[in-house]
Amino acid sequence: MLLAFVSIHLVAFVPCGRRDQSDPISLDKGDALMNCRDNINQADKPLEDALLNDWHVVATSEEVVPGKLVPATLFDRDLVIWRDSEGQAYVWEDLCIHRGARLSKGFIQSDRVVCPYHGWNYDGTAQCVLMPASPNEKPMKKAKAIPHHVKEAYGFIWACMGEPAQDIPEFPEWDDPSYKKVVCGPYEFKSGYRAVENFIDPTHFPFVHAGVNGIMDQPDPIGAYDVYEENGILSSSEVQVTQPYGDPREVPVTAFYAYKCLRPLVAYFKKRLIISDPERASEGSPDDRFCTFLTVQQVSETRSIVRICCAMNFSPQPSDADVRRRQDLVYAQDSEIVDTQRPERIPVDLRMELHHRTDLLGQKYRMWLRNMGVSYGTV
Repeated sequence: MLLAFVSIHLVAFVPCGRRDQSDPISLDKGDALMNCRDNINQADKPLEDALLNDWHVVATSEEVVPGKLVPATLFDRDLVIWRDSEGQAYVWEDLCIHRGARLSKGFIQSDRVVCPYHGWNYDGTAQCVLMPASPNEKPMKKAKAIPHHVKEAYGFIWACMGEPAQDIPEFPEWDDPSYKKVVCGPYEFKSGYRAVENFIDPTHFPFVHAGVNGIMDQPDPIGAYDVYEENGILSSSEVQVTQPYGDPREVPVTAFYAYKCLRPLVAYFKKRLIISDPERASEGSPDDRFCTFLTVQQVSETRSIVRICCAMNFSPQPSDADVRRRQDLVYAQDSEIVDTQRPERIPVDLRMELHHRTDLLGQKYRMWLRNMGVSYGTV
């Protein structure tokens, strides 16, 4: 069962101690350098603000159950995800401040994360509340895990490692009871940006998805369409295609796709459906829609995890298994080809690859990334 939208839970963050860089590091002056989210965010090659201060899916709600520690990686940062007995989700750095052990190798006891190395106990505020080697001593305030902002929505757990510049993207069908929602995935890709660009590209349908989303011997001519940016969202007008297996009902349809790029690693389409087989036309309605909300967890510059939520309002509604069977097929076909693309990191300089007018949304997406200053995972 998908979890309903859960309100934001902002944990207390550890402030950075400021000190003269010429001073020796001491335990009685300032915070330990490791014990500071801002210091980690600025270490090595800092992540650009467009990604650091945005929300990213790191797990599905169903993956994280009370009593289980779930390791994850986002932009090369190792994280641990867990849920307390009341259902609240947490996302922390996978790091014990004491000696740097992975908290994900530990366990949960009485709604505390217990480090596997020396047994330090961290409560839901990320504060260490017990050091077993000195059980009668109150742990120092700087003995904290490193928490991140977390939200739970649309069947996903979202994390922001910086300071959120905006809310998570809107998925309009989520709260509409006329739509059935099904979370699908995870699907492995190399480049998350290449996966997004593939998601918003209908011209590959007859070849990558022959017999499903297109017909190889009769590829659809793609007519002119519009792309526009409004309120930071990149959108397209409808693009018409023919699909022999256009949705989980396994009926041939004429489909009209309207795409949106909501964030660098979140995209969406709403597909208007018209059953093209006259003998089965009575099974459809002019109001039939199939929508997909796509999210990407960029693990490293050349590895990503795609998770999607599908929403459909036609009747009779397909089973969850029917929806997932079709999505599993389509995304397996996609990754088999997308992962062969070179360079693996997507070029945001349009001169590096050749473009055609039918690639308009993909071109605009790359320019959009470049204008936001996105460099992680791009060239």
